[in-house]
This record gives sequence, C-alpha cells and structure tokens, in this order.
Amino acid sequence: MKVLVTGYAGQLGWDTMRLLEARGIDCRGVDMQDFDLTDAQAVMTYIRNYHPTAVVHCAAYTNVDKAESEPEVCARVNGMGTMNVVRAALAVGAKFVFISTDYVFPGTGDQPFKVGDPYGPLNVYGMSKVQGEDAVRSLMTRYFILRTSWVFGKNGRNFVRTMLRLGAEKKEIRVVNDQIGSPTYTRDLARVICDMLPTEKYGIYHVRNEGFLSWYDFANMIMDKAALPCRVLPVPSSEYPTPAKRPLNSRLDGSALSAAGFEPMPTVENALDRYLEEIKDEHV
Repeated sequence: MKVLVTGYAGQLGWDTMRLLEARGIDCRGVDMQDFDLTDAQAVMTYIRNYHPTAVVHCAAYTNVDKAESEPEVCARVNGMGTMNVVRAALAVGAKFVFISTDYVFPGTGDQPFKVGDPYGPLNVYGMSKVQGEDAVRSLMTRYFILRTSWVFGKNGRNFVRTMLRLGAEKKEIRVVNDQIGSPTYTRDLARVICDMLPTEKYGIYHVRNEGFLSWYDFANMIMDKAALPCRVLPVPSSEYPTPAKRPLNSRLDGSALSAAGFEPMPTVENALDRYLEEIKDEHV
C-alpha cells in the first residue's frame, strides 16, 4: 500500500501521517506548498507522478465563519478541489478517504443523525462539504466518507487549547450550552482511517469519540482535568452570535463503524485524558 495524505500540516493529516509511518506503511504528506487543490492540472500531475494506491483527503477550507464572507473560495477548495483530487485518484486507480463533517446536516432535533439521513447544511462551510461528498459519491465506488465533529489534536489550534489558555488567564468564562455533539481526538480518528485503508468496507461512516455533551460540559471537563480554577458559565448560542450559524444538534450515530467490524472509538473523557498527556509539556 502506498498512501498520499493531503493537508498533512493540519491536526488530522499530521496524526494520520504519524500513524501510517508507525505502521510501516509507505506514505507521503502534501500541503498547500506542494500543489493548489483548485488547479486541476497540478493535482493530476502530482498524483500521477506519485501514483498512490490510496488517497486520504484531509485538506480543506475550515474557517467556518470566514467562509460566510468568501463562499466562492470555500466552494472552490472543498467542492471543486475535492473533485480534482477524486479525478486524479481515479486516474491512478487509488481508493479514496474523504473527511466530512456533522455540518452537512440541519442540526435539528435531539437524535443522532444516521449516515443515510438527508443533507441540510446551515452554513457555507457545511454546503461546501456536501459538494465534496457529492464529488466523491458521483465518481468513485472505492471510497470511505468519514463524517466527524469537533476535532482536537496536537498539531493545531482547537477548543481544548483555547480553554486551557483562557482557564489560566481568567477567573470566569462563558461557553454555549445548547450545542450538543462529540469532541473527537484526531489521533483516534487517524487510527480508524489506518484500519480502514487495507479493507474494502467502503461507504459512509460517522467517526467520533463516544459520548454526547455540550461545549459547556466539555469546557468544564477540561477545567477539571487540568485543575484550573476558572468558572465556566453556561450561555445560549443566541448570546454568542457568529457569522456562520452553528447546528444545535451535532450528534452523529456511530453504529455503522462497529457494524462493519471496526474497533469502536474511545470515550470523550478517555480521549481528553490522553490528549492532555500528549501536550502536557507544551505552552498552550
């Protein structure tokens, strides 16, 4: 197996590369300096030259709020950019892993969204990831679409690092308590990717750490684990307006993963414990 990982400088790409290397798998990570996702010829040339047997497409436009003011850029990267990588993967006969998001759903109700539930994105970013999924599904048969949520990892900024910083600086912070989902450790998500790659169990999966909680609940968990005295106050999303509307229900039904015989994801609490251990010597 020979694996190309796009977006390797991000949280998930970095952890995926680390694990592939640890498993002795021939792999290469690429990022913006290697080729522009929106340049179809550049993408095709690079992938033809490397000739991977699998492509893990982690690269994406991920600034959810900024996407509202530059929807064309977001769509070109996450929609057309994904299409370019898919076509190149097809040209070399590579299987494909696409990383998607809970934001493809409308975020209504209080039940976990299943893999076959209809789309209904609330913002530009979510719509662009629908376009990416459509690009994969319309052209590929040998694909894995992995929808995930609320990711945190060692190689990048995330909610946990922000809470650790604010917890050390402030006596009190306000965090929304009406958005419910599953924080996901990119190291655990990378393990699932690496487990899937040698198989032919293609399809759509929801991959997130086990357990549903609000951002407020997660912030309290972080403060408790890090022994920070900062008080966390719950507030509704209406008191924390952002350019992009966020779904209140980000719950994802993860049953397809175990049904296919893959190892279940650890709990959110277990993931946070391991992540805090991983970054304990860093300045956040």
